[in-house]
Amino acid sequence: MATEDLEWERSKISNQDMNLLKKLGFMKKENSLRFPKEESYPSPLIEYRVSFVDHLIRGLSPPIHEFLHGLLFVYGLQLHQLTPNSILHISIFITLCECFLGVHPNWALWKRIFYCRRNGSHNIAYNIGGVVICVRPDVEYFDVKFPDSVQGWRKRWLYVHEESSDSVEYNIAPFDGEAKILRRRSWDAEATEEEKSATEALMTRIHELQNTRGKELSGIQITAYFLRIRVQPLQARKNPLWMYAGEEDVERLSKDLPVKDLENLIRRISSLSKKDTIPSSCRVEPYSGTNALPKNHPALASLPPLPEGGEVEERTVVTDDNQGTSRPESEVAGSQKSAASSEKEVESEATASTHSLPSAVSPRNKRKRDEVADSGTSKAGTSPAEEVVPTEERTTFNPYLDALVSSNPTKEIFSELDEINAQGLIFPRSFQKTERDTKWGDEAPPP
Repeated sequence: MATEDLEWERSKISNQDMNLLKKLGFMKKENSLRFPKEESYPSPLIEYRVSFVDHLIRGLSPPIHEFLHGLLFVYGLQLHQLTPNSILHISIFITLCECFLGVHPNWALWKRIFYCRRNGSHNIAYNIGGVVICVRPDVEYFDVKFPDSVQGWRKRWLYVHEESSDSVEYNIAPFDGEAKILRRRSWDAEATEEEKSATEALMTRIHELQNTRGKELSGIQITAYFLRIRVQPLQARKNPLWMYAGEEDVERLSKDLPVKDLENLIRRISSLSKKDTIPSSCRVEPYSGTNALPKNHPALASLPPLPEGGEVEERTVVTDDNQGTSRPESEVAGSQKSAASSEKEVESEATASTHSLPSAVSPRNKRKRDEVADSGTSKAGTSPAEEVVPTEERTTFNPYLDALVSSNPTKEIFSELDEINAQGLIFPRSFQKTERDTKWGDEAPPP
């Protein structure tokens, strides 16, 4: 496949888009958003980052959640290289973990469900939205009802203010339009056997939430929930969503949306039509301030590695030949489709990676995958996967922890550890580096 980046164009944000952003609360702080004028290539001011209208309405807000920050680091990506549907995948996953499982977003669980692929056509490999997050073919997961195409999203770019933070885990990496997408071992990273064992209860709970008759949870229900409560899942927050305090919650971006506006927003980011019913509530009551976690609710902490720990082996570049390309996330403008709108590509073999903790773990050797939609909504070769909700208990004592510490001391991996508060498979860390100390996805391939 030839490598030809989809070029940036002059931003085309309509008055309707700006009114929506205002209604959603993105503009309540002065200068929180800046709209490009005549420039055809992003040149953000020092305290601003490049984002898209379609990313913001799917749960993104600065400063970003440390789980998203870790994903970008491990996968070697810039924020603009993820498609809107991939952003929504992450928002749904975080909401699922915090509201229905009662755990912080779990890296080991993530690896059991998702992997990455290039986005492009037969002749073009995209940089803007050049990577998609996909559900593994052998995993039963939510039918999120993603749209087959997201109309013109690449042209609706803007600048968002990056709030100051002493800790780099909450920072969006500075925009680098020249950063190339390099496929890494982490794209195919799978959970170790120990991680699978530790997260089995989460997977079991996911299955229960999906299949309990009369109480089935769906991807649309999860999406509607975080949009309804007006808390952005991908924003760094003081409290997890299981502590949501209702209308007075400090994390709320805006007041409640009118029912009609909420339904229109859900239809915009999904494949639901005007004939489809929008769920007014979840069939399973989410954890919140009024539905607290059970006493002695077990804990399982697992975060992706972050830059302060240095390089991780699974970040090693595998190839830059654009193997494993998925069907592109179409860009439709009116009745005209771009070159990406209908072309499909069969994914090639995945490259094996080596075994390590706490970063991404080895994939199966050269597993062939069927065609996967760039939106990452479905299993390979099938319609969107069905909803699943993992609920693992948070435990302050993990039998696996002792074996991990004795057999693989974490100090070999992380330079800074908070061993007093360590829980689960991967330890919470302290992050004090500034963004200039961190490199993001700009490593050259090994000679």
